[in-house]
Amino acid sequence: MDINKDSFIEIKTKMLNWANQFNIFCFLDNNEYDFETPTFECLLAVGCKQTICFSETSDVEKLQAFYAKKPTWFFGHLGYNAFENAYTKNEETDFGNGFFFEPEIVLKLTNGKIEILQTSIDENIIKYEIENTIVNIKIEKNEELKILPHITKEEYIHKIKQLQQHILRGDCYEINFCQKFEAKNTTLNPIQKYLELIALSPAPFGSLYKLNNAFCLCASPERFLQKKGNKLISQPIKGTTRRNANATIDTENKNHLLQSQKEKSENVMVVDIVRNDMSMVCEKGSVKVKELFGIYSFPQVHQMISTIEGTVAADLPFTKIIESCYPMGSMTGAPKKRVMELIEQYEENQRGLFSGSIGYITPNADFDFNVVIRSIFYNETKKEVSFFAGSGITFYSNAEEEYDECIAKAEALMKVLIS
Repeated sequence: MDINKDSFIEIKTKMLNWANQFNIFCFLDNNEYDFETPTFECLLAVGCKQTICFSETSDVEKLQAFYAKKPTWFFGHLGYNAFENAYTKNEETDFGNGFFFEPEIVLKLTNGKIEILQTSIDENIIKYEIENTIVNIKIEKNEELKILPHITKEEYIHKIKQLQQHILRGDCYEINFCQKFEAKNTTLNPIQKYLELIALSPAPFGSLYKLNNAFCLCASPERFLQKKGNKLISQPIKGTTRRNANATIDTENKNHLLQSQKEKSENVMVVDIVRNDMSMVCEKGSVKVKELFGIYSFPQVHQMISTIEGTVAADLPFTKIIESCYPMGSMTGAPKKRVMELIEQYEENQRGLFSGSIGYITPNADFDFNVVIRSIFYNETKKEVSFFAGSGITFYSNAEEEYDECIAKAEALMKVLIS
C-alpha cells in the first residue's frame, strides 16, 4: 500500500480508526522525526493473543517466562510504580502498574508504505479494511471544559519550598515534582484529539494507546531506553525553555538554555543517574556519554537532551535491563530511592502511567520505550480527562519559574482539549 507524503496523515487516520474496533491497540509514532539516533518506528499493534497484567513485583518474571517460551512481539506499558508497589495513596489508576500483550497483528508505516510484520489472517484483507475505513470526521468542541489543577499555585510553591529544605538537609540533590490537572463529565474522540495533539506538538516518541476503555494520547519527546543488538541507548531530557514566534527572541531563549548553569547542572545529575543505572547491566567501561547538553527544538519548547550509550552484557534478560534502569532518572531525581519516597510524600496523586513508559519488544529481544510525558489520559467510561506536568527541582530553583515551566508544558495539552 504505497502512499505519498501528502496522504501520510490520511492513512495514519484510517489506521487508527480501523484499530479502534479492537479493545486493545498500541500505536507508536515517530512523526517523521529523523534525529541522528533513530526514534520509534511508526508501528501499530492490535488485538491480543495473550496478556500479562502487572499486579505484583514478580510479574516482570512472568513477562520474561512468557517471552522465553515463545520469543515474539510484545507491546504495552510500565506504570511509574511498576517495580515498587510502594504507593500508600488510596487511588486507582486506569492503566495499573503495567500491561503487555502479544498482538494478533503488527503493522509498520514507513517510507511511504504499510508493511505487515505479523498476522494470522490474510494480509490483503487487512489492507482492504484499512483502505476502506470510514473516518469519523465529527469535530467535537469543548469550549466550556473546566480543566482544574489538584493543587493551587500557592500550594505548589509551598511544596517546592518544603522540598528545597530536604535538599538543604542533604536528603537529595534534585527531585522531579509533578502536579495533576483534571476535567470531569467530558466526552471526546481520542483519535481526533491525538491527531490534533501531534499536529500542534509533533514529537519523536508519540503514541496512542488504548487499554479497554482507557486511552493515553502521548506527544513525548523523550526516549527512556532502547536496545538494538548489544547497544543500549538512553536519552534523558532535563532543561526546557519556551519557543517564541519572534525568531530573534526564540534564538535568545535557545541560547539561554544552552548557557544556563542551572539547567546544565540538572542535566548532569540525570546523566549521572542514567550512567549508574546502565552500568549495572552493561559491560564494564562501555557506558559513555555520546552527547551532552544537546539542544533540540520542538514546536512548543526547546529541550536539553543528552545521549548515553553502553554495551549490554551478554545473555542478560531484557526484563533485567529494563528493571535496573527503571523508573527513569529524568522523572525521579537523585538519589533515586530517596526522591521516590519524597515524591510519594509530597505529590497529591498517583502518577499511574504518567512518567511511566510505552513501547515494544521484538522477537529478537530488542526493545524501544518512551517516557510518558506531554500526555492526555482519557477514560471513556468515566468521562474523565487528565494530564500531569512537572519539572526538576534543585536548591537554586525559583518556585514561581518552576510553576511557569509546568504551565508551559501543559499549554499544548490544554489547547487541544478546549479546541
